[in-house]
Amino acid sequence: MPSRRHIREAVVQFLYCADLEGGADPAALRDPFWDFVTESDRRSLLLATFRTVHHLAHGREGRIAEFAERQATASQALSAWPEAESLKIDLKRIAELESGWSTSLAKLERLPKDDDDASVAESFSAALEVMFKIDRDLAAARKRFLLGLEDFPALRGPMEGVAASIRRLQRISDRLRMVEEPEKFPEQADLARLRDSKAEIHELRRLADDLVDAILAKKERIDEVLAQVVENFAPERIDPVDRAILRLGAYEILRSETPQKVVINEAIELAKRFGTTDSGRFVNGVLDRVAKQAAVTSEG
Repeated sequence: MPSRRHIREAVVQFLYCADLEGGADPAALRDPFWDFVTESDRRSLLLATFRTVHHLAHGREGRIAEFAERQATASQALSAWPEAESLKIDLKRIAELESGWSTSLAKLERLPKDDDDASVAESFSAALEVMFKIDRDLAAARKRFLLGLEDFPALRGPMEGVAASIRRLQRISDRLRMVEEPEKFPEQADLARLRDSKAEIHELRRLADDLVDAILAKKERIDEVLAQVVENFAPERIDPVDRAILRLGAYEILRSETPQKVVINEAIELAKRFGTTDSGRFVNGVLDRVAKQAAVTSEG
């Protein structure tokens, strides 16, 4: 679960990037914004995914060598069965995809792991996507072959060796599917880190987007409140970072779900982190007046 601080930092950054006054359309900004904000987290997740895939591949070379030997023998046997041509084609396709799987793993292993967050996230995301796609195609091809073999009882004996190799390789793919979508396998304790990391990135975006949407929906009302406590208020006259922090703080004060003192203190910390030298004092003064006015309005 992302922290309250983490969520509010993301909200301020989004409001600043969108600018809201003639800036980028918030809806169009969302995907590139989140790609940027979560670069470090995605880098860690992708490298952890790669390490898990690398671990799963241990021992695969031996299984592949076994499959290659049995595949050659099986293909020769299938050549005597013209009516089983589809099995021969499927077996050839499996061999091609197995080679592609090995190539994609080798590419992953060669990728630089010490580059900047953006480069690592982009390169590993693309390479893992290719590997997962090959593996899904491979699983489908294996299934076609094994199901097709059931239509030829006389071939089950001669094909048992290669079929056994295919099943052994499929067990790696079954685990790989769990690595690709760990959230679908909550019972797998060894995938908890991947599962939790993916969930936290997703939850951060969901919660921050919800808060941004709520602020945008109330923007006019929020600016009216700020105008009542800031002399000669005009959004464009306030520093964009301070403006984003004030809108977030004013929204939360008006919402009255969090103690005003907590909201103001959090806003001051955001101002110190993202604003100028004077931002903390300015934000503190404005939100203090917003809180006092909100209290008067509530009493009235």
